[in-house]
Amino acid sequence: MPRTRRLTAARLGPRDVLHVGSAGLRSRPVRVVLSALGIAIGIATMIAVVGISASSQAELLRRLDALGTNMLVAEPGEGMFSGQEVKLPKDAVGMVGRIAGVEKAAGTGDLRSSVRRSEKIPEAETGGIAVKAATGDLLDVLRSGLASGAWLNAATGRYPSVVLGHVAAERLGITGPGRQVWIDDRYFTVIGILDPLPLAPEIERSALVGWQGAERLLGFDGHPTRVYERSSDASVEEVQRLLAPTIDPQNPQNVSVGDPSSALKAKAATEGAFSTLLLGLGGIALLVGGVGVANTMIISVLERRHEIGLRRSLGATRGQIRIQFVTESLMLSGLGGLAGVALGGAATGVYAASGGLPWVVPLWAVGGGFAATLAIGTVAGLYPAVRASRLSPTLALATA
Repeated sequence: MPRTRRLTAARLGPRDVLHVGSAGLRSRPVRVVLSALGIAIGIATMIAVVGISASSQAELLRRLDALGTNMLVAEPGEGMFSGQEVKLPKDAVGMVGRIAGVEKAAGTGDLRSSVRRSEKIPEAETGGIAVKAATGDLLDVLRSGLASGAWLNAATGRYPSVVLGHVAAERLGITGPGRQVWIDDRYFTVIGILDPLPLAPEIERSALVGWQGAERLLGFDGHPTRVYERSSDASVEEVQRLLAPTIDPQNPQNVSVGDPSSALKAKAATEGAFSTLLLGLGGIALLVGGVGVANTMIISVLERRHEIGLRRSLGATRGQIRIQFVTESLMLSGLGGLAGVALGGAATGVYAASGGLPWVVPLWAVGGGFAATLAIGTVAGLYPAVRASRLSPTLALATA
């Protein structure tokens, strides 16, 4: 007897898979857009949340790099006895400046004075503005600039002149140098206004008077209340250990040493902690989009029974039918993912531009988000694909 040759189904190449998988998308463009919209919203939310958080963190790190993390501040701590007033030595700034590794040191001293726009304003209405004596190197140690005007020098620091922190200037309604403010019993001329100082917020809310001028005109006793120092990065820890014993060898516990940059470091480290909630909401939106894709695919299977029956009658295998509908689901979710990545990146860009932040969208967020859409597309398309492959060709053609 002659041997009968067994018929085998033709294999589908990648191009054929893409062609048959996109057929349903091309024939129903409106449904495709609406189904992909849910995926796009979920991915856009996730990309925007991560991008905005990363942009804010990059700005904080940029500011830290500009301001430096090598500044320490020493101030009076609490004395051994309750209510004891602790004062730093008059030569505390000079003592700190002689510590090995310290590059620059400066100090400020609190004054029992108030600053007002004029003598006609009640003395109690201080606006929360402190008056401080300042040494000449303070601006260099703080790495601050001037929004306008000039800093105190050996000449202006001896006379009734003052430099305002930017918050103090706003509260006093002073927009530039040349104006006068009332301190204690006389007018002081404003010669400068400082830029913002995130590492020294107490300076932002202060009116700064020269050290000698404060002693001569405002009764300053010469004891600094804060000593600021800059040291090399390699010696920060050693300087921090030596600051208190150097300033007060007999009672080092009376000196408190702090790192102003620690607040910005902590903020940069925790930036995005609140974003976890928003990421969760984006994930829920993504799952809802996946459910929408699955629903669309199930309806597509029901509407295309005639097509499925015809392909099965012409020799298409169940596996090829499954591949067709899984591919269609993947393409549908992939389109939504691409749109979501674009929308999320655009939203991050708008936020960054409006706030003057660097535009940062981590690659892991883009890759992870798009991979999530493909995974959801695969899962959403499995059941409709299996259901389509199990349709009987005869019944599918008969009920079409």
